[in-house]
Amino acid sequence: MSRLWHPPKELVDRSNVKAFMDKLGISDYRELVRRSIEDVEWFWKIAVEELKVEWFKPYEKVLDTSEGIEWAKWFINGKLNVTYNAVDRHADSWRKDKVAFIWSGEDSYVRKYTYKDVSFEVDAFANALKELDVRKGDVVAMYIPMLPETVFALFATLKIGAIAAPIFSGFGPSAVAIRLKDAGAKVLVTADGYYRRGKPIKLKEMADEAVEKSGVVENEVVCKRLGIKVPWFERDVWWHEAISWNPAKCQNEPMDADDPALLLYTSGTTGRPKGAVISHAGALLQSSKEIYFNLDLKDDDVFLWITDIGWMMGPWQIIGVQHLGGTHLIFEGALDYPQPNRLWRIIEDFKVSILGGSATAFRMLKKYGDEWAKAHDLSSLRMLGNTGEPIDPDTWEWIMSIGGWRCPMINLSGGTEIFGCFLLPSPIVPLKPSTLHGPGLGMDVDVFDEEGKPVRGEVGYLVCKKPAPSMTRGFWKDPARYLETYWSKWPNVWYHGDWASVDEDGFWFLHGRADDVIKVAGKRVGPAEVESILNEHPAVYESACIGLPHELKGEEIACFIVLKPGYAVSEELEGQLKGMVVEQLGKPFEPKYIKFVADLPRTRSGKIMRRLVKAVVLGKELGDTSALENPEALNEVLKAV
Repeated sequence: MSRLWHPPKELVDRSNVKAFMDKLGISDYRELVRRSIEDVEWFWKIAVEELKVEWFKPYEKVLDTSEGIEWAKWFINGKLNVTYNAVDRHADSWRKDKVAFIWSGEDSYVRKYTYKDVSFEVDAFANALKELDVRKGDVVAMYIPMLPETVFALFATLKIGAIAAPIFSGFGPSAVAIRLKDAGAKVLVTADGYYRRGKPIKLKEMADEAVEKSGVVENEVVCKRLGIKVPWFERDVWWHEAISWNPAKCQNEPMDADDPALLLYTSGTTGRPKGAVISHAGALLQSSKEIYFNLDLKDDDVFLWITDIGWMMGPWQIIGVQHLGGTHLIFEGALDYPQPNRLWRIIEDFKVSILGGSATAFRMLKKYGDEWAKAHDLSSLRMLGNTGEPIDPDTWEWIMSIGGWRCPMINLSGGTEIFGCFLLPSPIVPLKPSTLHGPGLGMDVDVFDEEGKPVRGEVGYLVCKKPAPSMTRGFWKDPARYLETYWSKWPNVWYHGDWASVDEDGFWFLHGRADDVIKVAGKRVGPAEVESILNEHPAVYESACIGLPHELKGEEIACFIVLKPGYAVSEELEGQLKGMVVEQLGKPFEPKYIKFVADLPRTRSGKIMRRLVKAVVLGKELGDTSALENPEALNEVLKAV
């Protein structure tokens, strides 16, 4: 197989982005990107039209940077609402009986909701929130897994002008309490429980503890999922009773384009979690732009990203797909339970055509072997996606092979703070393994060296030189921290904290977080680059590499490796792995330590937490560990050292 993948002609000819380019008289995708970056006001104006955003009041001007690029204002004096665009206008159109989303429970229970169904449920809960005295600007938090009520709660909150704050359903009470208190959440939406890997998780009890610790929540709305007996307090309200109070139509609150829609918390290496504030215009435009132009969503597609509502990709999928009038799928539980074929069975059963996830999720599926995937009809697939972390070439090629090499890998990268992507391919461009191809439309990104100068052919810092509508409107209640985090390294430049490079052919690659970069005798290497080499060995399931202090070289490389079943630790294997790194990177980058562990600490979204591995090894404070899905993996690292 060639190391350069080319899109099939039929895919190119039928793509949304080619039709858009034809309309503009542009024949080359990189030319479209260049024009969208050179004149961002031109691009976002035509994007609004192409994506069919509907306004209650037309905007007068696209962009105002009079208060500085850091506080750019968008679509001045325009009025709109996410929920109207993603729910109500479709419920009043020919799409009213089209399926908006499918829910698949871990116990094989399935529900399908049309746009008309969603509109009814959203109106009922929006009125319930009003009865609970939720008003424009109030925060409604959601500590709940992927259930139908999750979708309804999100849109109901936005409909009345309140701010939705989704929280990862796997967090413990203390982590939830920190977020509730910081947000000043007035209402918390939760569930009695849910299923994960066959076990009932009693969520209400954890929610109660978080509410007590936060001291801010006035009402807790509880969905019945398990039907179990739960503790009950005066503040508590059953979802099914709340929506029966007033199921009448509810009007959308006209919102300024920059009014807050989402409050999304990200975990930092130090200090409390950061609350990214995403606007109504930003939430609509960035998600639908990427899903339409880059993932090529069409009316007959079924879109599935492996995610939780507490990860940015959850609301990104729900808002973006439904704004475009598409169909998406959400599911409860793990993708490899009750058997490793669960994801493949879902794809076959529901004719999923656009599939996205994280590299870690794909590596886990790869570990089970090809036979689980090959036992199912996956011919509906036509687009693949990856985000959350760099994907190694071996896993990239494996998931491409699962798609029969028909489907492009839309490898994308951005962040919670921009509710979307800086880098991602389109379906009409050639691809190299692991590449992100280049900048997203309207995203003026670059790679800088330490002096703030653009570099090519070497690794540097990923930056963005112009604003975008979805960039966070500061951090919640902490504008100074926002400026310090993103705008203080170079004047008028967004410093994202990722390590990137552009090769001689103009293909972009990510190499992990800049905080994780390893400096050996003055030479830098991204941990993802070392890990990609190690992961090519047939015995290696996954790896994490860190830099450890060295008095002469500054740092030396230490690698922590999880082996595939059937392989044993040996000096020979250790020598082979070190030799592979030396062969491809050179003798200075030979790992000093190779340690074998049963697991590595990761978030539910799949990111391996290298900073926690390093903190354990060095005996330092761990900082915020609330995003961890498997905290017991930290003990594995500790035992190894």
